[in-house]
Amino acid sequence: MTIKIDTKFLALTLIILLTEIAIAYYLKNGFIRFTVGDFLASILVYCGLKSIFKTHCIQASIWALAISFCIEFAQLTNLLETLHLKHNKIASIVLGSHFSVADLVAYTLGIVTIYFIDINYITNENN
Repeated sequence: MTIKIDTKFLALTLIILLTEIAIAYYLKNGFIRFTVGDFLASILVYCGLKSIFKTHCIQASIWALAISFCIEFAQLTNLLETLHLKHNKIASIVLGSHFSVADLVAYTLGIVTIYFIDINYITNENN
């Protein structure tokens, strides 16, 4: 992976980030807040990686899914409490506070979706 700014992915990252902020701010519960939010979160990680690093789609997919899974599994260890960030609203939103297998499924579906969008419509990379 080499560092190279990709403006298409940077724009996607900013759009998805603003969408995630709007979901977190306006929706306090429900399917969109939790499931769609997690689906978009993994796409946000993927786009963030692709906006900074020049990398193959499959490599970005693996890294984004690994980061998403690591954050989710860190919730099993009470990471927020260990870092004394349990009452920090931003840390709670970014790192989450409850482990859920459904979140892992949402992350996986998000990565699969952006991977196929990327190889077919954005970079046309043959993996």
